Amino acid sequence: MAAAAATASSRTKTEELDAPLHALGFEIDEVSPSRLTGRLLVTPTCCQPFKVLHGGVSALIAEGLASMGAHMASGYRRVAGMQLSINHFRSAALGDTVHAQAVPVHVGRSTQVWEVKLWKMDPSTEGKGLQIAEARVTLLCNLPVPDETKTAGENLRKYSKL
Repeated sequence: MAAAAATASSRTKTEELDAPLHALGFEIDEVSPSRLTGRLLVTPTCCQPFKVLHGGVSALIAEGLASMGAHMASGYRRVAGMQLSINHFRSAALGDTVHAQAVPVHVGRSTQVWEVKLWKMDPSTEGKGLQIAEARVTLLCNLPVPDETKTAGENLRKYSKL
């Protein structure tokens, strides 16, 4: 019962924070300016024709988590991705659960660099198994927030553990 409530809460959180990640079934767990985590059940929606996680989905997860983290770490200034580099080491198959974690490597006045790692979950221990991908995301983070999007950070403030 508690696990079901946590999953429902995680889905609601993801829906409010990142619509594209939510549409793929990603669930955000931890939200702070120093760490974001979440998980994805690999479904047909996020697979390429060989029934493994599509590399573009891994990149979407990396950019989404890094952007949220950078937005918080910059004091809720507008951020924009400048560069995304991702290495895929192994695949995650249909039915696997993937865990993702984003942490800042550099938080400067005008740019930030975030590292995002993805692991296949080990079903026998429910812990992290083999790492499947690692991304580095560079973001410009000193941009003014336009008036029409001043409320963009409200949901992050709502869920963030500062």
